[in-house]
Amino acid sequence: MKVKPIKRHKAIQPLSREHHQGLLLSWKIRTGLSKGVSTDRIKTYADWFYKTYLTPHFEEEEKHLFPILGNDNSLVKKAIAQHRRLDRLFHSTTELKKSLNHIEEELEQHIRFEERVLFNEIQKVANEQQLQFILEHHKETKFLENTTDRFWE
Repeated sequence: MKVKPIKRHKAIQPLSREHHQGLLLSWKIRTGLSKGVSTDRIKTYADWFYKTYLTPHFEEEEKHLFPILGNDNSLVKKAIAQHRRLDRLFHSTTELKKSLNHIEEELEQHIRFEERVLFNEIQKVANEQQLQFILEHHKETKFLENTTDRFWE
């Protein structure tokens, strides 16, 4: 069975592209752990990624995208709860290997949920004015890799 690609409105496409980098972070963590790379090295990279890319991404979704459905919407509540859980995991300083495993798994699940469920629902109910607002207010962050320690290679 072939999965049909999801057609995103141009206003939401930049957020979906940012999700791709989040999925790559999960892959990098998974690869680093499987290669026996020091958890401190992986955590340093993950912290950089979280501060540089994920925090602004979460803020953008919560400020401009989620209000389209409303904060009482069960899908929005789930996404915000996942953002908070990921925030706690990224800020964890104990049991690094366990935290990194949870980050890798939960970040991937969270992105899949947003892409396959939440964004589709938002796109269904958003009017053109709301989508135009997102288009005007969200500036896509061009991803620039941190090449200080490419532990996944």
